[in-house]
Amino acid sequence: MQRRSVALLAAAALLSTASVPLAEARTAVPPAARAADVRELAPGVTLTSLVYGRRDADDVWTAQVNLPERPDGPFAGAAMALGPRETALRAAEELRARGFAPRVERVDAPEFADRAAGVLGWTVRVGAYGDEAGAAAELARVRAAGFAGRTRYTAQDGDDEDAPQRVHVLRVDLAALGGRLETAHGPTLHGTEKLTDLIARSGALAGINGQWFYNDAPGGLYVRDGRLLGSATQGRAGVRLERGGRSLSVDAFTARVTVRAGRETVEVDGVNRIPGEIWNCGGVGGDLPTERPRHDVRCADPSELVRFTPEWGAPPSGAGAEAVLDGRGRVIEVRDGRGAPVPAGGSTLQATGDSAAWLLRTVRAGMVLRFDERIRDGRDRTVAPGPDTTILQVGPALVRDGRVAVNAVGDGVVREGPDQSFTYDWTVRANPRSMIGVDGEGRLLLVVADGRRPGVSEGLGIDGAARLMVSLGARQALNLDGGGSSVLATAGGIVNRPSDAAGERSLGTSLLLVPAAGQAGS
Repeated sequence: MQRRSVALLAAAALLSTASVPLAEARTAVPPAARAADVRELAPGVTLTSLVYGRRDADDVWTAQVNLPERPDGPFAGAAMALGPRETALRAAEELRARGFAPRVERVDAPEFADRAAGVLGWTVRVGAYGDEAGAAAELARVRAAGFAGRTRYTAQDGDDEDAPQRVHVLRVDLAALGGRLETAHGPTLHGTEKLTDLIARSGALAGINGQWFYNDAPGGLYVRDGRLLGSATQGRAGVRLERGGRSLSVDAFTARVTVRAGRETVEVDGVNRIPGEIWNCGGVGGDLPTERPRHDVRCADPSELVRFTPEWGAPPSGAGAEAVLDGRGRVIEVRDGRGAPVPAGGSTLQATGDSAAWLLRTVRAGMVLRFDERIRDGRDRTVAPGPDTTILQVGPALVRDGRVAVNAVGDGVVREGPDQSFTYDWTVRANPRSMIGVDGEGRLLLVVADGRRPGVSEGLGIDGAARLMVSLGARQALNLDGGGSSVLATAGGIVNRPSDAAGERSLGTSLLLVPAAGQAGS
């Protein structure tokens, strides 16, 4: 494997050179890293779409055989994409006994800031085909022999630096534009909306997808215009924007919310999310199975206090209790049960389990509840959001001070235990990716790499995404939601090719580039 692609570095050098006029830029890219399109959307805003890499003889379709979690477990119904070498060898031996010619291949994980490089596991594959139909037919025979598995395209293994790629880079000088970068969501937090609809409604010049979303709502710390609108995944990375995006920093964030009722002060488990469901884990107060970040894992807690603000929309209903508060925190009503509308300018405090008993015992109509919200960064310093502060917690962090710096373990994108399928599929293998960053001249970078397009654009692993951002000149960079959510659009339409079969996906949050009054883009 080549650790640095000549094509990628040549393309990146072009993109990070501010002094190259657009007319020259179109001809300055070598054939191996040609710029498919370079457009100036507005003063200080350049959109470049790159095509680089190439398909080679090693890029084939194959049938991958799943492995059991127990070394002596059955292969029928096995779910692990890779496992220990001994288990892989046992699978290969049984496959050979049934007339197949398997390959046992080692899967390596790259070095992360909080985890050394090393062997992630071993995978078993059968056959090599020029199209997916051949691999699917092979897989059918493998399954008929009593094994489980799936088809794979080897160019998406995440270790091929010269795999075909299509990358779209929006580079923004906000000082020249006179505009700002804002976060946006649909009419309510509980609900999703397409990026193109948000752009059309807001008059934005361009935009990119933002946070993960679960239960049709953003997941992770969400601060908009200085207001805390979403619970933190404790310790996970995020991007902090000040002054309309003119200041961008990537850091890890925690948030603690408490409420004082009379003489008692208790912790509030969440803000604007379904009580009892802590997606990506990283919560507080007895969540199971863990309070550490675990990407795409739903932790649970039967006893919670969750605050809802008007931005959420209609709060969830169900058993428990709640307090309905006006804009000064005065209790209008205490209810046995949950689901009351949020008063304009006010909030509701929902409770489940033991917390419901506490609320009914402690809170009374007419009482004033006082909330304390404290956000801290990765150095345990207090973050005091102002009216122009935006924080989107997504992750993992990709680049710090111009260097690759992925806290994969701390961000929960590396699993513990014998089943490393998630680490392999989500973190190591190539997928569509969206990234945000800032270069050495203070210009914003909004970047999407298309993926899951065999032979056209394979996508990137997390390590590859980080190295791409460094190549583009990023000093700080963060991974945004990816996969089918990855979308970059302008007022003229979608720039990239979203990977969902249905096309553009509705999103929880987005980032919009809003021009100054009177400006328009293409």
